[in-house]
This record gives sequence, C-alpha cells and structure tokens, in this order.
Amino acid sequence: MYLEGIFAAITTPFYPDGRFYRLKMEQNIDRYNRTPLAGMVVLGSTGEAVFLREEEQLQVLQTAIAAAADHKVMIAGIGQESVLATVAMAEAAASMDYDAVLVRTPHYYRNQMRTREMLHYYRTVADASPLPVLLYSIPACTGYDLPVEIVAELALHRNIIGIKDSSNSPARIAAIRQACPSVKGTVTVTPTFAAVTGRMVKAAAREASAGLVQLGVQQNGGGGTAVAAPVASALKTRTREVGFQVLVGSATTLHESLDAGASGAVLAMAAAAPQACYEVFAAQREQDQELAALKQHRLVAASRRIVAEMGIPAVKYAAELNGYFGGFPRAPLLPLTAAEKLEVAELMADLRA
Repeated sequence: MYLEGIFAAITTPFYPDGRFYRLKMEQNIDRYNRTPLAGMVVLGSTGEAVFLREEEQLQVLQTAIAAAADHKVMIAGIGQESVLATVAMAEAAASMDYDAVLVRTPHYYRNQMRTREMLHYYRTVADASPLPVLLYSIPACTGYDLPVEIVAELALHRNIIGIKDSSNSPARIAAIRQACPSVKGTVTVTPTFAAVTGRMVKAAAREASAGLVQLGVQQNGGGGTAVAAPVASALKTRTREVGFQVLVGSATTLHESLDAGASGAVLAMAAAAPQACYEVFAAQREQDQELAALKQHRLVAASRRIVAEMGIPAVKYAAELNGYFGGFPRAPLLPLTAAEKLEVAELMADLRA
C-alpha cells in the first residue's frame, strides 16, 4: 500500500464525565473528509488509546471507519503490550475494513525488550495480521526508541510496509531510509499516484454495481438489470514501485524530514490544523523549498508548545479553535486553564484552517 501525504492523528471525543462521545467523532471525521488530508490514524497516541478499555477501543474504531470517506486512507492504532492482544486488535480492525494498522513498540518491560524480543513481537504480529503493518516508535511516551538496525530487519518482512517515527530527528529519518530497502514491491495507485486500498476498491465496485442496476431500471422500465460496460465512476488504477515507507511524527521538523526522505507524516498538529500541515507537504512536493520553509516556520512554535509540551488537552482545544470538537481529555489528564487557553489561541492565530 502506498503511503504519502499528511495523516491526522485524530483525537477521541469524550463527554465531561469521560464517556466516549460518538456523535462528535462522526462530526469531526466528516470535516476531515473535506480537507486535503491523505487519511487519518485512529487510536494513536493523540487518541488517548491507553486510557480506553478494549470494548471502548473497538467502539471508537467502528465509529471512525463508518464515518470516513472512501478516498481517505484509514489506519487503526492497535498496539498492545502482548502479541496475542495486538493480533486480536489487528483482526478486529480488518473486520471493520481498515486499510492498515499502526503498532507501537511494547514498552512496559522495556528493559527486557532486547533485539530478539522486539523482532519476535513484530514478526509474529505481522505474520498474523490481515492488514499491512506500520511500526511505531514514539520514545517520548514509551521511553524506547526502536533502533534503526531493528527497523531495517523488520523492513524485510512482506507485511511490514513502513514506520511512523516520532523521534523528532530528520537525521534518524535519513538513517532509516538509507538502511531500509529502496524498492520493496509494486503497489496499486490512482492515475495521479494517490493510494488505492482494498476498502477503496470495494467502494468503487459497489458504486459501479449501483450504476449498472440503475441503468437497468431505466432501460427496462423498472424491471431487471441490463448488462452494460462498467460505469465511469469505476476506480481507475496504475502501479508503481515503492520501498519501505517512513512517516514522520512531528510537525516541528516536517519540512526537514520530508527532505530527508519521509513520504509523509502522521501528525497530532494535523488534527487541529490539517490545511496548514498539508501546505508544507504540498510545497515540498512541488519542490518549492522557499515556500515549504515559510509554511514550516508557521508551524514550529505552535507544534512545539501545543503538541510536545502541553499535550492532548492543548491539541483538543486548538482543534476547537478551527471548528472541530475538542472537549475534555480523559482523567487523569485535565482541561487547560484559562491562561493556557489564551496561550494556545495566540499560537494558533496564524493557523486557522
């Protein structure tokens, strides 16, 4: 599967008492559907996955995929501490028609997570997962930075297609790109080189089938189905070769990481300002380095303070400033104070998109 562009690491909405707010997630995703985002990651770190019970995680995943537009790539955060629990979540995500899964490093017993344990964990999960696997290294949360040499070993697995790297280091992005296969296989894409997933193919087939049925109704006066060529809305595809794909996890270094070889990004900042994040990617893709640097400069202070330092409560409030539902984080996290809200509003003043 081809992964390019900006993916929002979306938040999980809650009522003030901490219950999952299904309607607000549906409304948020409806708005994201109309942005230039390539897709969304559900139950990543920004989604407060570690605070949710298993049944709540499944409810969140089901709500998100049901609301997502067919043309958006949908990635499910499924990482658990054990192989068994992670595989179960991968199977659940596949049953819901997700496109890929994001698997964070197991870390509670990180002192025992030697090379052989980590290789065994990811290989076993990838062997059993019905969906393509993205590695996920986020040392700020886990205290464990997936070594480049382990990433390179795992990149050889047929079902491990890339990594989300949240080290905030363009040099590490470059090192991963250098260490991993440059050409791994052939993937299906659209004529304009956007991703094509199994879910998109199914949706196009349904649309084409519905068009044929409608054509039959019109031709036969309401009875029977005519045999006809596929309708124009059927999905058109081509192929391209891709290697192991690297998605950067920090908006602070987005431009530099794209220059270092990242094919895109999974960003908490994109949950609050998807357009602003996309503009950096678009300028870099057009090789307009001056514009990309200018667009990047707008993001740096806000991303560093809101995402890296203030965290999820601030991301949720920043999203509210752009018309999304943020709401409360789940305890023990607390909402922002009035002074913190004012600070976030000032940082977001140039990022209203």
